[in-house]
Parts: sequence; structure tokens; C-alpha cells
Amino acid sequence: MNEIHEVFPYLMVRDAKAAVAFYQQAFGATELFRLVEPSGRIGHVELQLGPVVLMVCDEFPEYGMVGPQGDQFTGCTIHLHVDDADAMAARAVAAGATMTMPPTDQFYGERSCRLRDPFGHAWLLGHSIEKLTPEEMQRRYTALLTG
Repeated sequence: MNEIHEVFPYLMVRDAKAAVAFYQQAFGATELFRLVEPSGRIGHVELQLGPVVLMVCDEFPEYGMVGPQGDQFTGCTIHLHVDDADAMAARAVAAGATMTMPPTDQFYGERSCRLRDPFGHAWLLGHSIEKLTPEEMQRRYTALLTG
């Protein structure tokens, strides 16, 4: 059997240099390394976000690699589970993110919020407020949807 060993979110952005600075300021990312073309375009950069490596590159439209366009949702959200979602959200907004849903206590036992970074990518920040079984989460979800 061929097993998966790791998963790396890989974001394409219009300005990778600015994105790296944003992810460092907003989320405390640490740059591991980068590969840069002679023209200055970033072909690859790896950022450490807690236990995860986030990969980022500039757009390469000649290969069909482009970042989010305008306000169009990409269909993907990166969820960061943090110590304090309110504090990290404030930090991200101060760095240039847009709050799309303020920090709110959720039925699934987490306080979370949604952000859009300046490069069009969606982020969910959350922290645990109570430990729930999957059955209790389902009960609450059903109750929420049925009024």
C-alpha cells in the first residue's frame, strides 16, 4: 500500500514576498527557505506554522498557476487551531486580513472566526472551548438546522 506521509497546503499568490511578510506578522510563520528566479519571482518558499509547513509561490500564469482572483472564494479554507482565536484574529486583521466572520462560540465546542488574507485565501482560526463527542456535535448540529 502507498501511504501518505505528510500534507502541505500550497498557496499561489500575486506577491509571494508580501505574502511571506503577512504570514509572519499575522500567524508567526517562520521562513525555512525560498527559491527565487533571477527575475525576482519566488518559485517556492516554505514557512513553518506550528507543526505544519505552508508552501507559497508567486503566480506562474504560463503554467496555469494563479492565485485567487478578486473576491472569488477558492473553495478551500485553511483552519488554524490556536491558543486564542480572538487574539490571533486581531493580529491578522492588524496585519491586513479582512474579518469575514467575527470570533463566535460554535456548536461544535470551538470559538472560531473566518478571515480572508490580503492575497485572497480563506482562513478559519479557532480554539477549543469544550470537549464534545461526535454524537453530541451531531445532536447540536441537528438541533441547529431544525430550529
